[in-house]
Amino acid sequence: MTKLLEAIQIDTAPNPPVSVIWLHGLGADGSDFVPIVRELDLAGCPAIRFIFPHAPTMPVTINNGYVMRAWYDIIGTDLAKREDENGLRKSQQAVEALIAQEKERGVPADRIILAGFSQGCAMTLQTGLRHPEKLAGLLCLSGYVPIHTTLASERHPANQDTPIFLAHGRGDAVIPIDRAEKSRDVLQSLGYKVEWHEYMMPHSVCAEEVDDISAWLKRVLAGKAD
Repeated sequence: MTKLLEAIQIDTAPNPPVSVIWLHGLGADGSDFVPIVRELDLAGCPAIRFIFPHAPTMPVTINNGYVMRAWYDIIGTDLAKREDENGLRKSQQAVEALIAQEKERGVPADRIILAGFSQGCAMTLQTGLRHPEKLAGLLCLSGYVPIHTTLASERHPANQDTPIFLAHGRGDAVIPIDRAEKSRDVLQSLGYKVEWHEYMMPHSVCAEEVDDISAWLKRVLAGKAD
């Protein structure tokens, strides 16, 4: 059985009928995106349980083996050619365990949003597209589709029509925007509904993006208050 990751939880009101599992980037932890809850305009949305899990610690090859929080190892600068498939799949199981926990707490899969930044974005797509039940949405920031060569055969039809928010900075020097554009094209070629956004920013989040995330959340969560 997969050990449940430690996480920070913020409920916007008691007994939330909706959960957002938000995955941080390399070297950060669950606290990294906690401040965004205050910045989002959630007026009209149902109560939301935000869950910010901490990734496990591991040596990261590209950082000279330095041990840090990571969802998977980064072996080299070419993110597509040398991927830590074992690490990705192990973390996928950990995210699945978080989804299962929310279901046990009474939140059905179609009221659970997976969200993530950078490595967390990769994990959102890795897990969400393969999940066997329909999820409410996939919120994907400054990342990419990992091990994309197996996606067509491994994806589950349950999430074929799940809304996907895919955003990236034009000045991103960590994950160049062309990697995100290729991921967008892969997803669209497989028939996914991708809402694409790009911003004049580096590997980060900007105010305009927060506004767009707020609007997307309102659309995705419409009618899920009961």
